[in-house]
Amino acid sequence: MIELKNVEKYFKKPIRGKGVWGMFKTLFSRKHTLVKAVDGVSFTVDDGECVGYIGANGAGKSTTIKMMSGILTPTAGEILIDGKHPYKSKERNAVLKTIGVVFGQKTQLWYDLPLTETYELLKYIYDVPEDEYKRRIGELIELLDMKPFMDAPVRTLSLGQRMRADLAAAMLHNPKTLFLDEPTIGLDVLVKRNLIDAINKLKTEYNTTLILTTHAMSDIELLCNRVIILDAGKVLFDGSLESVKHMFGDSRDITVRTKSPVDCDSVKAKFGDAILKSDLSDGGHNVTFTIDAVKLGSGELLGHLLSQYEAEDVKIAETGIEQVVEKLYKKTGVTAEGSGE
Repeated sequence: MIELKNVEKYFKKPIRGKGVWGMFKTLFSRKHTLVKAVDGVSFTVDDGECVGYIGANGAGKSTTIKMMSGILTPTAGEILIDGKHPYKSKERNAVLKTIGVVFGQKTQLWYDLPLTETYELLKYIYDVPEDEYKRRIGELIELLDMKPFMDAPVRTLSLGQRMRADLAAAMLHNPKTLFLDEPTIGLDVLVKRNLIDAINKLKTEYNTTLILTTHAMSDIELLCNRVIILDAGKVLFDGSLESVKHMFGDSRDITVRTKSPVDCDSVKAKFGDAILKSDLSDGGHNVTFTIDAVKLGSGELLGHLLSQYEAEDVKIAETGIEQVVEKLYKKTGVTAEGSGE
């Protein structure tokens, strides 16, 4: 469905002079340097696959999304969306009818129009047949719970309402591919979870190919089974969620509260280096073991503890993708702006 072959994107950056006169001369100067935003990116995405496209600020994520959606033209390389080039004039319209795009910091809705009129306009733009439009908009209104504000002007909507409306606009023509560029930015916890649930239902029901960029790693875990990590315009990692976790060891935190104190030394002696660390509190009645999940299963450790001690509470916490990516950035020297130090 999506194929990128050695894609590069350069931007011209004017060389600015010093002082007021230098700034004035810059306005009329043709001198510039080239900044490489995307550097030889190659990957493929299958039909119906859901991919998290992540990286630090300035890594080139949004630039790649804009090239895949036809907003920007690559400086070098080739991009194919369902076999067509989104940036070539002869093929662009055909591609645009098969994709949907949601930018969390921008909107495709008309500011002063109510949603009903906005969607009517989009119906004509995308050539959606009347009967198909009625069925589609009805499903989206119900799924995204938009009925209470369908007649309200876009400028009066809350951020959460506007994001749901933007998602509906992107899905109105039943696109094969959906690009989501930080769709949950600024949303509160409840609204964010409801939006993620709605996206999950949409991609499952319509087998939509999904590319998601976000800094919220929890969104990646809820929506995607594969991640592509970008650093300074280059692909740093491409693989499954599980494999990226295993890059730094897949760990689990097993917390058990018992009626009698736990002897941590005996547990460590039994399982050896599979126990990465332990933490005792409340006089030994509350203990947390961090284990290497590759060497030791959670069930095996819990089975041993529950056979020796009477448990009052048990909690298991897996390593989050957020912690793994943070370690990856530290290892490669990625800064907050997406370039190596």
